[in-house]
Amino acid sequence: MKDWQGVITIDIETNLRRYLDGAMASSGRKPDVRYASFDYCFNYFQSFRESESISELASPANIQLSCLQLGFYLASWGMLRGSAELLQKSARHFVPVIKAITSTEPSLWELDANCYTESNIERLLKQAYTIRHANGGMSDILVTKVMLGVFGNVPAFGNNFKRGFGVATFGAKALKKIAAFYNDNAEVIDKYRVPTLDFVSGAPTRRCYTRAKVIDMVFFIEGMS
Repeated sequence: MKDWQGVITIDIETNLRRYLDGAMASSGRKPDVRYASFDYCFNYFQSFRESESISELASPANIQLSCLQLGFYLASWGMLRGSAELLQKSARHFVPVIKAITSTEPSLWELDANCYTESNIERLLKQAYTIRHANGGMSDILVTKVMLGVFGNVPAFGNNFKRGFGVATFGAKALKKIAAFYNDNAEVIDKYRVPTLDFVSGAPTRRCYTRAKVIDMVFFIEGMS
């Protein structure tokens, strides 16, 4: 690990182990614990990409399950608590979002923190705009949690991540900062691209966490400190 930009010194591996292992039985990334909700959502959407059938996510046969997969992941990750607007919605509320996801060009599904060039950052922000306005507008937290759970191409800009990473909003400046952090710490980040967990067996799959997901974990934990 390097001292990052001469300003922030964090123990990346300690943060990642805290996230993955947890401090008690009800925390960490285990098949029945809430962090694994990411794995199941990501596995579901990525399976359509890998079979080159992205459009089928919104088909009559799959649209309900697509909405339920996304909705439960978001609920598990805190987006249906308290006074959240989503608390008043059913799973069908996500239909326009699923349709926006199916219209995303295939190459955007492959973007990750190792390729945050100027042009790719612009493309990610356009993708975020499309998803954000598919259903009347979304907060930074919600749109980035959707993008993380479906594509894995950006961290989720929740309060812990923003506090830990030292950013206020999701935008080009923050994505450039993520790119710089990845470039300075690529070896350890790539080392922790662990396999997702399978829903049925609870065992590791052959599908790995993205770099953006690993970075999300680092600063989610950092922001909790």
